[in-house]
Amino acid sequence: MRDAPRRADAADERVPRFDRTERVVHWCNACLFLVLIATGAALYAGPVSTLVGRRHLVRTIHVYCGLALPLPVLAGLVLRSGRQLRDDVRRLSRWDRRDRVWWRRSTRSQARLGKFNPGQKLNATFIAASVVVMLATGSIMHWFERFPDDWRTGATFVHDWFALGIGLAALGHILLALSDGDGLQGMVRGSVPRAWAKANRPRWYAEVRGESDPAGAAGGPVGDLAAGAE
Repeated sequence: MRDAPRRADAADERVPRFDRTERVVHWCNACLFLVLIATGAALYAGPVSTLVGRRHLVRTIHVYCGLALPLPVLAGLVLRSGRQLRDDVRRLSRWDRRDRVWWRRSTRSQARLGKFNPGQKLNATFIAASVVVMLATGSIMHWFERFPDDWRTGATFVHDWFALGIGLAALGHILLALSDGDGLQGMVRGSVPRAWAKANRPRWYAEVRGESDPAGAAGGPVGDLAAGAE
């Protein structure tokens, strides 16, 4: 009977995943993205734009939220408290053979993932690139008098299509986050259940606990599996 409380405690144990700086940066960016999507739809989506008045105010909010979009991430990266954010940016930019195992449904269960899965890495790369593109094209559209007509036309075309891509990526991100309540807790509370970490991010879980990865390095058994799957 004494083992029952211990098992319950182990099941309730939580693993720190995102610190306060990361969570503040994430939610600041989330709010800015939502405002940009809403104001962009109010300005350019026909069925929505006809319902919204004070277009000059909406346009001003859209422009300044767009200019502010990179600021939370940049601030988080330079702050002393942003060490974990800097570490996670490096994690998101690294790809290895385990990631290729994850892309195939037939071998996905054998991929010992680190802190982020390949879908999260791809989404982060797309969003980061899109922010640069949207800032450049949005600046051309707003300060249009400084640019030739063909630049303005091209900027509008690119801006609109990237806006659609960002909207779809944001919708997918939200739906996936809501479908994984335990994983979502990492960005809400800063920690996740031990069982979730062990089952879904075993290599990161081993790293947090200071243990060696049972599957070895990328060239180990899992790496060999990925190489054979190519």
